Amino acid sequence: MNVLKNMEAIFVAALVLAGVSTYAEAATSRATETYNAQVSVGASQVAVVKVSAKRPA
Repeated sequence: MNVLKNMEAIFVAALVLAGVSTYAEAATSRATETYNAQVSVGASQVAVVKVSAKRPA
């Protein structure tokens, strides 16, 4: 009988846990995709950026 009284609280707690785990999984997969998408430059190559605009006075 005690479980039936607290069924709403148990259901809400289960929803919260499911929501948190969903966001945690999404953040983990997004971080992995971002890490894999980074461009790496080898030690023999150096990235050079040439800016050919005038500076404001």
